Amino acid sequence: MDWKRFGFIALIIAILFGTVVLVGHTASSPLVIITSMLATTIAVATPLTLGALSGIFCERAGVVNIGIEGMMLTAAFFGWLAAIYMSAILNISPLPCLFTGVAVGMLSGGLMALLHAVLSITFKVDQIIGGTVINILAVGITGFMNRQLFFEKNSIFGGSVPHAPGVLPRFSFPFLSDIPVFGRIFDQQLITWAAIILVIVVHFVLFKTRWGLRTRAVGEHPRAADTVGINVERTRYINVIIGGMLAGLGGAYFTIESVPSFEPLMTNGRGFIALAAMIFGNWTPFGAWSAALVFGAAQALQIKLQYFRDLIPPQLAFLQISYVVGLAPYILTMLILTGIIGKTVPPVADGQPYEK
Repeated sequence: MDWKRFGFIALIIAILFGTVVLVGHTASSPLVIITSMLATTIAVATPLTLGALSGIFCERAGVVNIGIEGMMLTAAFFGWLAAIYMSAILNISPLPCLFTGVAVGMLSGGLMALLHAVLSITFKVDQIIGGTVINILAVGITGFMNRQLFFEKNSIFGGSVPHAPGVLPRFSFPFLSDIPVFGRIFDQQLITWAAIILVIVVHFVLFKTRWGLRTRAVGEHPRAADTVGINVERTRYINVIIGGMLAGLGGAYFTIESVPSFEPLMTNGRGFIALAAMIFGNWTPFGAWSAALVFGAAQALQIKLQYFRDLIPPQLAFLQISYVVGLAPYILTMLILTGIIGKTVPPVADGQPYEK
């Protein structure tokens, strides 16, 4: 990532963190507020990070995937449904239910990605249209099944939503979490840690392994890759499905790690913001993660200002309006997509069907 982008990230984060410190400094020390903001930023950036990694896998192989939002929504519902079923019907203890929910979420994301791959790679449907189909299908399936399973008297759950098995526990690294003040940063839930680890893993796979080299070759010049014996279709299929499973893990965050319940459209555009993070990061894992942290900081701003609501001075009264502050991630998305921080360069064959 170039210095211009890094400077933009540093500036936006400084503004967002500074706003919260300005409002809450009378109630808590600035250092405590900054640490709390950073811990919240890392947590809420989790689905954005995983969605961006999903997009990187797909687009580095030459397949545009705007269906990440739908994959995340599908995973959020079916992962939660699996956890609910195991807990309420089978009476299994909470932790196995939650891990099964995560697995089912990843599987459902992978299945939606498989559908996108069939449409885009085999039938060569316009990839933007294919992604739109995924998003519409996800909204329809999750909304319909949510009503049928939980709000119909003759449903398997008797017309009521059963008690959820809770959320995934937190994991703290020894010694790091014991550091005064800053230890809170290292006290995160499991999917959050998985997202951070996956940033490193995906970077290594894409830029340090033979598979990554082949993936990038397919995304840059598929005919040349085919000439040297790389199976373009198979490579694209595998990468799209891996991307779908990562999006599924991001979707599981909403119902298995964040809030133990499902609401229609609860992903709330996070899949599209993840795509913006991917573009801002120039299709690289660390770049996308840094962009996801910017969007996460914007969301953390809303959370913390609600906490310090009564301390907001009259001249900043607009910060008391939650939906005004909630616009920050979407405004940042528009700014980034307008190219305000410079030109990004996608893979050359991104979005182009390959004819053997």
